[in-house]
Amino acid sequence: MAGSSKQAAKAAIRLAISDSREEESRLKKELLQEGVKGAAVDFGGEYLQSAGKVVERAIIAAKREGVIKDTHADEGAVAGAAREALSQIMPKALGFNMGGKIGIARINDHISVAVFFGIGLVHLDEVAIGLGHRAVP
Repeated sequence: MAGSSKQAAKAAIRLAISDSREEESRLKKELLQEGVKGAAVDFGGEYLQSAGKVVERAIIAAKREGVIKDTHADEGAVAGAAREALSQIMPKALGFNMGGKIGIARINDHISVAVFFGIGLVHLDEVAIGLGHRAVP
């Protein structure tokens, strides 16, 4: 299963659910030893106003951490996977605030983006996770 889309998806989810910067950093090093490049970034805001920013932050984080190159194909893969992940949670998030983390992972030509966050008002949060995948050469 080396280099599979399933492995990239699991890595992205693990990064998205990491609890701290320290855990995230340790996990990225561990994943790199397995041949998986990873990145993660926090986000928050109202769903409709923040959806575009989530996609943008995913691309920037992936570039910053060397998960993708500065090419249209790589940027488009991350953007598409992030939009797919967001679309999966849209029914729960529409009209509400959300906050959490984006995890991005790449192994060979497989890129996965996971979003994990709380949705709601005050302390009445719903928890949701979305996952998208794209293949790039």
